[in-house]
Amino acid sequence: MSFAGGASGTWTYFEDKWQDGNVPIMSPRTHAAWLCSVVFDGARAFEGVTPDLELHCARVNESAKKMFLKPIVSTETWVKLAREGIARFGKDAALYIRPMYWAEKEGPWVQAHDPESTRWCLCIYEAPMRQPQGFSVTLSPYRRPTLETMPVDAKAGCLYPNNARSLFEAHSRKFDNAIVCDLLGNVAELATSNIFMAKEGVVYTPIPNGTFLAGITRERVIGLLRDDGVTVIEKVMTYQEYESADEIFSTGNYSKVVPVTRIGDRRLEFGPLYTKARKLYWEFAHGS
Repeated sequence: MSFAGGASGTWTYFEDKWQDGNVPIMSPRTHAAWLCSVVFDGARAFEGVTPDLELHCARVNESAKKMFLKPIVSTETWVKLAREGIARFGKDAALYIRPMYWAEKEGPWVQAHDPESTRWCLCIYEAPMRQPQGFSVTLSPYRRPTLETMPVDAKAGCLYPNNARSLFEAHSRKFDNAIVCDLLGNVAELATSNIFMAKEGVVYTPIPNGTFLAGITRERVIGLLRDDGVTVIEKVMTYQEYESADEIFSTGNYSKVVPVTRIGDRRLEFGPLYTKARKLYWEFAHGS
C-alpha cells in the first residue's frame, strides 16, 4: 500500500478498485460530460477527524434521486470506502472526500439521461485547510435560480457555472468572493458557501427559501451556537444588512468557519461570535 496520497496526492475508487491519481472516468459521449447529469458531495478529513462524514455520504444519495440518477451505493458503503481511502494518506493529512454519481448514457431524448446507466466513483485528495485570515466580499450582479428552474435542492454540477461566473466577476473587481442574491434581491449565499452575520450580539443567516443548499456545516454551526446560548435567527436578509453588520463569517465544508474582513470598502475585525462559532465547531469535530 502506498501512503501520502500515492504519487499524485490523490486516490480514486473506480470500477471496484483503488487507483492512484486523477483517473479518467468520462468519454466524449458520456451524458454527464456534455449535459451535466452529475452530482457530488464533499466531506473533509483534517487533524485526524472526519466531522459529519455520514451526513455527506447520505446527501450524495439524496442528490442523485433529485437528479433522477440511481443511488446504487449505500451510505454505509460510501463511509466504509471513505475510511479505507483516508487510511492511504498520512494520519494528519488534510483531505477532500468527494463521492460522485453521473449518467453514462442518453435516454429516449438526447437531453435526458438513462437512470439505469448511473455510474459512480469516490475521489479523495490532498487539500490544505484554508487558514482563517479573512477574505473580502462584494455584491454579485448575478442571481441564484429557483427550484422551478434548477435543481437547487441537490448538490448538482449544473449549478456551479453560475457560482463560477459570480466569482470571476468579483475577482475582476479585486474581491475574493461574492454575495449572491435570489431572484427577489434577497441574500442567498456566497458563491462558495453559506453566509452569516452578527449584529448587537445576535447571529443572522438567510432562511432557506428554495434558492440555495442549506449546508451541513451551516446546520451544524447553527446548532452549536444555539446550544451555547447564542441567539441565531434565520430570516429574509438584504445586502444592506450585511453592509452594516458588526461581523460576517461563512460556513462550508471546504473551509469550515472563516471570517469576512471586508465588505465593499468597509473593513471588519474578527468578531467574538465568529471566534465562538469556529471554536465550537473545532471542539465538535474533535469530540465526535
